[in-house]
Amino acid sequence: MNPHPVLENRYTRPEERPVYVKQLFDEGAQHYDAICEWGFFGTGNLYRKDAQRRHGLRPGMKLLDVASGTGLMAVAAAELMGYEKDITCVEPSDGMIREAKAKLHATFVQSGGEDMPLPDDQFDFLTVGYAMRHFADLKKTFTEFNRVLKPGGKVLILEATRPEGKFGSFLFRLYFGKIYPGFSRLLTRSKKAEEMMVYFWETMDTCVRPKDIMQAFEAAGFVEVKRRAIFNVFSEYTAVKAGERL
Repeated sequence: MNPHPVLENRYTRPEERPVYVKQLFDEGAQHYDAICEWGFFGTGNLYRKDAQRRHGLRPGMKLLDVASGTGLMAVAAAELMGYEKDITCVEPSDGMIREAKAKLHATFVQSGGEDMPLPDDQFDFLTVGYAMRHFADLKKTFTEFNRVLKPGGKVLILEATRPEGKFGSFLFRLYFGKIYPGFSRLLTRSKKAEEMMVYFWETMDTCVRPKDIMQAFEAAGFVEVKRRAIFNVFSEYTAVKAGERL
């Protein structure tokens, strides 16, 4: 299941998407943290940490952060757990990894999420922060998540979801489609940073709906699949690998 259709103004075939996305993130990586900081009004780190705490991340666990970007989810996790030694970050973009390594002493693996060079049954908790839309195939990716988690291990995906209603959808489009990219350009003076945020909006606008995402989790073998909606805009998807915790 593709998380969104081909965006023909960006690439013409699905297999071209990873190359386009990697290049876009490589070129915009140096601006990403600043954009996220003001775009979420300085609350991003607090929310990421609180979400991981509420869904069960705690000291003693081994964490895998997939599509880790500049490490924002992993940094919040490290603050919550009190250490970085058992955090592994998987990210395809060289630029994003470079930014993350400057602030986080975790293990870094350069890879996409669909086929990770990691052993089976290794992690207690797996996170994805606002990057689910960039995977090539949700069922394949979630199957890979299932493989690397220990029995009883948990997935937490944070994502922005376009509201169903007309008014909510209008406000969502106005902010993420117009205001956020425009201010990103003003803040960074970078056309690539603006392009990155426009692309974020395009993928949010065309992303498959929550019921499809939850069905992809179930098709990959997960149980206890849930979605919690925050302000009808932000989604917290959780799922558990079947079996008793090791």
